[in-house]
Amino acid sequence: MWLIVGLGNPGPKYRNTRHNVGFMVVDRLADRASAGPFKEKFKGEWCKATVAGRDVVLLKPLTFMNLSGESLQQAMAFFKTPLSEVLVIHDELDLAYRDVRVKVGGGAAGHNGLKSIVQHCGGPDFARVRIGIGRPPKGSTESWVLGEFDTMESAELPDVLQAATLAAEAVVKDGAQAAQNKFNARPKAPSEKA
Repeated sequence: MWLIVGLGNPGPKYRNTRHNVGFMVVDRLADRASAGPFKEKFKGEWCKATVAGRDVVLLKPLTFMNLSGESLQQAMAFFKTPLSEVLVIHDELDLAYRDVRVKVGGGAAGHNGLKSIVQHCGGPDFARVRIGIGRPPKGSTESWVLGEFDTMESAELPDVLQAATLAAEAVVKDGAQAAQNKFNARPKAPSEKA
């Protein structure tokens, strides 16, 4: 049974920030699945749902981003979920805004939520839906990820969240490799004529 974890920070102060896109996608998955209300346990909020015809657990850690692995570790132990059936949905500085990519394994790329999961949950070999937020044009990375989307980004955000939701559903339905092939394909540049 897949355990789908959206990363973010709890509380209204952070609700609409770039760092909280993982929470936003998990909420969309719950809505699309008509899942029951979230309950508090595992240092987070969780519920069971049916995604792409399969039973899953949706989890939003309430530990704040840097300790996300503590929440996920408790849920994995309770549901006896192996790392190979964990899907983490998170923001990604190294992807341009609007880009959504599926990946299995790899480094944390400076993402403290991912670092915590690698540390507490048995390594980096879990599936990920990476949602591009781009790098700040100026200023600190921390203020960028904890900042809210600007007007133009906000207008495009529903499409970005929809793409990430579909990517998560594809991982559950067809596996991470098939989802990678579908969502990571980049349009080919037209060949130049001599």
